[in-house]
Amino acid sequence: MKITDRLNEEIATEINRWQHENNMQRLWAGDTTLWTHSDENKWLGWLAVSAEDSQISAIEALAKEIQANGVKDVVVLGMGGSSLCPAMLAETFGKIENYPRLHILDSTDPLQIRHLVETIDLPNTLFIVSSKSGSTLEPNIFKDYFFSLLQKALNKKDVGDHFIAITDPETKLDTLAKDEHFKAIFHGVPSIGGRYSALSNFGMVPAGLMGIDVKEFLHQAEMMQQACLATIPVKENPGALLGITLGICAKQGKDKVTLIVSPGIHAFGAWLEQLLAESTGKDGKGLIPVDQEPLGSPSVYGDDRIFVYVRLQSAPDQTQDRMVEKLVETNFVVVRLNVPNRMHLGAELFRWEMATAIAGSVIGINPFNQPDVEESKILTKQLTDQYEQTGKLTLPTPIYSENGISIFTDKTNEDYLIAHLPNNANMMQYLHTYLNQIKIGDYVDLSAFIEMSNTHLNLLQQIRVGIRNNKKVATCLGFGPRFLHSTGQAYKGGPNTGVFLQITADAIDDIQIPDHRFTFGVVITAQAQGDFTVLANRSRRVLRIHLGNNVAKGLQQLHELLQHALRTSF
Repeated sequence: MKITDRLNEEIATEINRWQHENNMQRLWAGDTTLWTHSDENKWLGWLAVSAEDSQISAIEALAKEIQANGVKDVVVLGMGGSSLCPAMLAETFGKIENYPRLHILDSTDPLQIRHLVETIDLPNTLFIVSSKSGSTLEPNIFKDYFFSLLQKALNKKDVGDHFIAITDPETKLDTLAKDEHFKAIFHGVPSIGGRYSALSNFGMVPAGLMGIDVKEFLHQAEMMQQACLATIPVKENPGALLGITLGICAKQGKDKVTLIVSPGIHAFGAWLEQLLAESTGKDGKGLIPVDQEPLGSPSVYGDDRIFVYVRLQSAPDQTQDRMVEKLVETNFVVVRLNVPNRMHLGAELFRWEMATAIAGSVIGINPFNQPDVEESKILTKQLTDQYEQTGKLTLPTPIYSENGISIFTDKTNEDYLIAHLPNNANMMQYLHTYLNQIKIGDYVDLSAFIEMSNTHLNLLQQIRVGIRNNKKVATCLGFGPRFLHSTGQAYKGGPNTGVFLQITADAIDDIQIPDHRFTFGVVITAQAQGDFTVLANRSRRVLRIHLGNNVAKGLQQLHELLQHALRTSF
């Protein structure tokens, strides 16, 4: 680990304090005074990891059964903590020979849903409805849609044997799964929060069904668990060292945790992004994770960065190695974590859960709640309920439109723009003026409520690099609504240093949801509006850019406008 002398001293002091005050013993004992003296002790179930858990035999038995039944595809219907670990495993391990392919649906965008339907062999697909609370909107409407689709495709009413549920005991989903004769129900542990649930059934059931050796994966996690026990000196404890480093960096203004992850395990970053953001971003404090931002020269980075290089030893990337060395030589804070092979991700999951809990203690927040995520969910439900009753959504009017693109903002941000714009300003000038608010120490987030396709991703990556290089600030990119259940907490409850560009579009080829008046297009519109409203209520700098009914064209147009806006002065 390469850090400055001053930070070294502060980290060493904190390590000594943790040792002297027996803080690791307090953590393992569930001492809430280590955090905010709230309910933290009720959320420490993730500390227990066992490769001998009896659930493994049930997972293995189900995997053999679906193989024998000719199941070709397994689809996780979930959001946030219930989907990001399976998504990481699906991308990291790919399709394993003789096992079904694992897919993830965590978007309400109608095109994304249609493209999934075209990809899978519907009659030979098993759906995993995954929701800790059992009442999360997205998994429930996903289930309704695919249940109805299967009923039509198979011409039969009872299709419960194509579904399994993962949920806490006695939830609405638990009851529904029993009533509709799901093939299996796997229960979550009530004391494990969603984002800490990767090593529980929420992560391990999909892992086992796609062919990963769950027992070996959990064994690696158990080895890390043993290395993080209270009996291990703090200075030798991998979870404590990482957590203390992150916490001290956050308190010293180095709160942009820039993740550099080897290509072979790149999807680990998205899981980690949620864990850090949702756990630490609250009470105006926290860490802002920066995932998949293309590497640049040291000159484009500010001193608010801490770089974490998660390096896959079995398949390192030489370009990343060289770039990281340049960062070290330029005296940036760089933490290196070596992962021997993909199965050792089990160990990394536990290391980071421990580190995040410890960073929360150092920062002075409760790392296990998510108050601002809940507010966004409430606003979304109010809008969908309104549509259910009236068939309409109450939405704002744009402040300016040009060539099919419209922009929206709240009264405070609109007043700022009007005060700084020339008369008869055009779209490029609106964007230029909005981006002029960005200052050193800020970050810019692109929140895209559109299909998560490679074409869209590539254009958005170009946009974020242009902003990063021009403004010398960290950039984040998330597709809605999946990020609402992860980084959305930090953006609304963390440091007020974010500048937000929310990108929306008309719902194309929309999909009706069975037994509801609203469609998936209505849902994603409501989710975007709920997100926008909470950001505005938190006095965030936020601008919505609506691309109309041609997303590809509109996104390309936006890219060109932003390029001009960043280069131009007036």
